[in-house]
Amino acid sequence: MRCNRERLLAWQAYITRTQGTGPAARLFHIPKMHGAMSLFSRLTLPPSPPTRRPADLLYSADEKVPGMALGGLAFQHMATALALIAYVLASAKIGGLDPGTTRSMVTATIIGMAISTFLQSWGKPFGSRTLLVHMPDPLLVVIVGLATAEYGLGALVLLGLVNGGVAIGAGYIVPRLRAVFPPSVAGIVICVAGLSLIEPALRHTTEMDSSGAINGLDTLIGLITLAIIVVLSIWGNQRTKLLALLAGLAAGIILTALLDDIEGLEQLAHTPVFGLPSLHMPAFDINPGVLFAVGLLSLMTQLDTFGSVVLLQKMNDADWRRTDMNLAGSGMRANGLGNVLASWLGAYPNAVSSANIALAHISRSTSRWIGVMTAALLLLVAFLPQVSLALTLIPTSVIGAVELYAAAYLIVSGMELIASRAMDARGIFLVGLSFIAGVGTMFLPALADQVPESIQFVAKNGIIVAGLIAIILNLLFQLGTSRRVRLPINQTASSAAQTRQVVDFVESQGASWSARREVVRRAAMAALEAAEALQADPSRQLLSIQGSFDEFNLELELSYSGAPLQLNAQAASQHDSLLDFDDADFEAALDKAMVGLPGVLLKRMADRISTGSNGKNSYLRLHFDH
Repeated sequence: MRCNRERLLAWQAYITRTQGTGPAARLFHIPKMHGAMSLFSRLTLPPSPPTRRPADLLYSADEKVPGMALGGLAFQHMATALALIAYVLASAKIGGLDPGTTRSMVTATIIGMAISTFLQSWGKPFGSRTLLVHMPDPLLVVIVGLATAEYGLGALVLLGLVNGGVAIGAGYIVPRLRAVFPPSVAGIVICVAGLSLIEPALRHTTEMDSSGAINGLDTLIGLITLAIIVVLSIWGNQRTKLLALLAGLAAGIILTALLDDIEGLEQLAHTPVFGLPSLHMPAFDINPGVLFAVGLLSLMTQLDTFGSVVLLQKMNDADWRRTDMNLAGSGMRANGLGNVLASWLGAYPNAVSSANIALAHISRSTSRWIGVMTAALLLLVAFLPQVSLALTLIPTSVIGAVELYAAAYLIVSGMELIASRAMDARGIFLVGLSFIAGVGTMFLPALADQVPESIQFVAKNGIIVAGLIAIILNLLFQLGTSRRVRLPINQTASSAAQTRQVVDFVESQGASWSARREVVRRAAMAALEAAEALQADPSRQLLSIQGSFDEFNLELELSYSGAPLQLNAQAASQHDSLLDFDDADFEAALDKAMVGLPGVLLKRMADRISTGSNGKNSYLRLHFDH
């Protein structure tokens, strides 16, 4: 045996020296490549759109993750998503389902989550090509519970078909409605979604009962869990940042086991090791009002999907400017297709998981390979009821800590999206009134009782209310807003007053168009420099400034009398030689050196610049990519 071992080591050394090529190398490496990892090493994902990789990411969208890190990150995402199976269990409890039926519903739901997660990461023909993990849709807990109570799991077939069909339709329509979904609307939805998590997160962390009393021990466990997640994600090294959430979950579970008791462990003994989902016949006699409610909630859920795609695209691109609407629509279609396919198994409809987006932020890893592996693990767990049940037994206070981190992340991310665009009075009222409507619904739920009963399910959800108000106000405030505006310059004003007119025009119109703040600031500086360059020559007179905007381009045109401004001159490069002139010649030398400076500055500020004449007057055009 020793001789054989030495021969094996010799073969390994030989293969290493020959760089692992040839049949012997392939034979030797086969035992090291286990099942799924071997398959993953051969897969190639459809490429994402080209972006500039952010410096703080450990693994960006298209980067392959090493085996151990891939397994650890995928396990964290799987565990986080499965912990939210609590929504399905709550719905099953409302529906009064027996343990066997509940287990079948959970299994089918996990399969639907796996399908949607895989489609999102794969991204062709459906999917956002981002790391979006899916969970049970929390908006449908009550409706699904009531429907299953009356019609059984057959109701989930029709509910899933309606939910998925609306999502697929929205995926084709939304990309054509860029004006309806600017970053400010997405930011409002994301921010209000974070605010809506605060109440359940605090209630879960403190284990507060109906009387308002809190459990001190559970609160302590939840706070320790949150502290571990925050400390490791901020001050940890590369490896500990990857495992911050898993470490927090593990610490919370261990503390609960040592100091308290984990409820539900006895259920494991009565759960089979292996289980298969079953097909269900749809219940066609469902009340049309229920189907309408599910369809409308599905449409609102796609606002959350849209916002989540925006967040992931922003995380993956250091130069992010706007949403790739085609991929956002494709992400909605992936969500819809997953729900349609899983509905025949009696699955609870799924949606994008905000907690998993927070996990991607903690770990600084947005690789789509993590999503593919997470989908594979979810599919495996779906057929292992004991494993999936054990993961759903994570203590409530620990889940509350994760929800608190997710709430904080969503609130700040939504604010960043809102603040990325310049605002005028329209933007201020759009954001402010939408927040008042959404948060007011949360603070005063009795307000929803004043509307007709048929739409109370909409009025009671702050995310839906804020999203609808934001869309309506955005469309309303666009009335009367021209995308091309011209301002004549006051000829009797001083040069300083005229340049002030130019700068005010650019800033006010940029805010009216909700252009990006960075672009508006750069355009205002360029317009100021151009106005001063024109005013430096007494033979020229600034006549007007015109601006146009179409979400992709910001154009400025300054019209003036006199000869066209020469931009091909270069500023003098012999700066040191200015020190060699005596006082008599210094001023003339300095003027000569500054001749080409305006052209140099304008070319640096604007993305494109051109000048010429159109009849008796001349023009200077500045183009800015938006």
